Amino acid sequence: MSVVRVPLIAGNWKLNKTSTEAYKLVAEMLPGLRSIKGIEKLLCPPFTALMAVSRLIKDTDIHLGAQNMYWEEKGAYTGEISPVMLAEYCQYVIIGHSERRVYFGETDQQINQKVRAAIANQLKPILCVGETLEENEAGRAAGVVSRQIREALQGVDIMDADRIVIAYEPVWAIGTGHTATPSAAHTLIQNVIRPTLGSLFDQRIAQNVRVLYGGSVDAGNAGKFFQQSEIDGALVGGASLNAHAFIAIVEAAQA
Repeated sequence: MSVVRVPLIAGNWKLNKTSTEAYKLVAEMLPGLRSIKGIEKLLCPPFTALMAVSRLIKDTDIHLGAQNMYWEEKGAYTGEISPVMLAEYCQYVIIGHSERRVYFGETDQQINQKVRAAIANQLKPILCVGETLEENEAGRAAGVVSRQIREALQGVDIMDADRIVIAYEPVWAIGTGHTATPSAAHTLIQNVIRPTLGSLFDQRIAQNVRVLYGGSVDAGNAGKFFQQSEIDGALVGGASLNAHAFIAIVEAAQA
């Protein structure tokens, strides 16, 4: 089955950049990013910078995403942000990042509620999955990743499944400078992630859904990941805070 999946490079800025700093960073990135075609480019700044960045990238082919959201559309949930609020500015939302799971105790069931709420509000969820170092060394990566996908996508209609993006981020590689080898990431996507999607939905969905790699991706190693046929882009952390580095990663995907 021959499928063409448009590569997606997403920059997750995490807890970095004020609104003013975000504006300056995107202004620096814009000329380089606008000149690169055939790659979907996505910026995920903090909530406070969404409005500023959305104004700057208006009328470009660069998309905007949020780093998290709550599943309720409104109500007495002090400190939370809803999919309705995000949909004014964003096309995507990152859900289930390992930092949310580890630091804030998010469960697979809560992540499932967020995925379904995002879809219901026309947001494309980027579902993050990945095993810890302990799970990896115990040979449990396949079971962990498959379980995370099954529980996060429970109840998602097959008609909506095409809109989902999966980000495979081994927890032991996030922000550590260590990465999974490109071939190991490719093998897990091929042997675990796509078959899991196929069993949940069908083979067309399994082949159409884009799967990104994340975990210490930088300009130096990105190209090796993008050479793998099962890897459709990257969820970039620290390197997305540097205009030249992020542009270089997008160029590597184009190459």
